[in-house]
Amino acid sequence: MRRLIAFLLCVLLWASGAHAFNLLDSKGRMHSLSQYKGKWVLVNFWATWCPPCLEEIPDLVALHENKKNNLVVLGIAMDYRDPKTVLQFADQMMVTYPIILGDGKAVAQIGTLTGLPTTYLYNPQGKLVAYNVGAVTRRAVESYIHNKK
Repeated sequence: MRRLIAFLLCVLLWASGAHAFNLLDSKGRMHSLSQYKGKWVLVNFWATWCPPCLEEIPDLVALHENKKNNLVVLGIAMDYRDPKTVLQFADQMMVTYPIILGDGKAVAQIGTLTGLPTTYLYNPQGKLVAYNVGAVTRRAVESYIHNKK
């Protein structure tokens, strides 16, 4: 309950439309906000060394795999030295959502990055509706989505 309240308190509703983004994942596939029209899109900035980031990965995997949510998760790995290490780590954590090897250009397409993890949530119309610095939970995201339907 505390996490749900923290998530909801950290949510910022944006009056303007979302920035469009085009992000290339580690498998060479392009992901753009426009291609996910009609779905919720959760963009999560994380790092392998970040304990709260690692804590939220199982929930993000569950969110991505639960088709009832009509949600796609995109993970943007930040602050890394070797891309292979990030990808091996994602495999070990059984991450099933796309992993993007992030940099300043990726951040600029989404918004600001003041800490890790940072999560942005877009509604099915492609509008940025929520922003959270700190770990998110499956329950908090599903509750937010359910309350917006």
